[in-house]
Amino acid sequence: MKKQRAISFVKSYFFITFGLLINVFGWVAFLIPAEIVGGGITGLSSIIFYITGFPIGISVLLFNSILVLLAMKILGAKIGLASVFGIATVSALFFILPEVITQPIISDRFMSALIGGAFAGVGIGIAFVNGGNSGGTDIIALIINKYKNISPGRIILYIDIMIIASSYFISRKIETVVYGYVVMGVFAYTLDLILDGAKQSYQLTVMSKKSHEIADEITLNVGRGVTLMKGTGWYTKNEIDVLFVIIRKHDKQKVLRILAEIDNDAFISEAKVSAVFGIGFDRIKL
Repeated sequence: MKKQRAISFVKSYFFITFGLLINVFGWVAFLIPAEIVGGGITGLSSIIFYITGFPIGISVLLFNSILVLLAMKILGAKIGLASVFGIATVSALFFILPEVITQPIISDRFMSALIGGAFAGVGIGIAFVNGGNSGGTDIIALIINKYKNISPGRIILYIDIMIIASSYFISRKIETVVYGYVVMGVFAYTLDLILDGAKQSYQLTVMSKKSHEIADEITLNVGRGVTLMKGTGWYTKNEIDVLFVIIRKHDKQKVLRILAEIDNDAFISEAKVSAVFGIGFDRIKL
């Protein structure tokens, strides 16, 4: 059990680091060379960088110091630890990657906004799915989400609108704000796409002569509820048990393996479910 927990811990932080690397790459390789202001603390730090040349990594670290203290107090030590790790990683990457990527990859600002926003959204999405974040508005979103039934993506979106709008007073060009909003839209879309993909659920309907044994295995080894219904095969006129199961994407292979091992002749139908609300799944967020 301890070994499994250790492996799970290392795996989670590996993917958190990988996600944050993708996020910072999007900024360093595309957004910053094009002088585009995105959202969040990184966007605010980029504004300072464009005006003064002050390193973004230091600004990110300073701005997040107060927020991480709030996270540790409000969200708990576990989330606080993940936040500290994320902030330290992002700050370090903003020092390392500019030394590696010294020239802009592309010169077109619109393409830079699209690609940079996509990388940032995918990276933060991967970090979120594995229990991490990069600090900043991510922390604010998690804090608000704890008390208000609003999705983190929507909270981040509102904050980003204000930060990007403020970039007009620096360049005095509406194009800068427009490119920033392009980044914001692409970021929000890809972030929600990653989060929704991780929460993909499936509905399985199983008809088997060994339904009780299958139900016990799914309940005990997968941790998902099973509903047993009585049905009648119209061709044979024989009664049969019908199992109704809702599972997450990551549970799918476990359940299919159980079905194959117990009754390989079971009749199974599978359907993707766009959303599942209830115990063990999601809460309704408006």
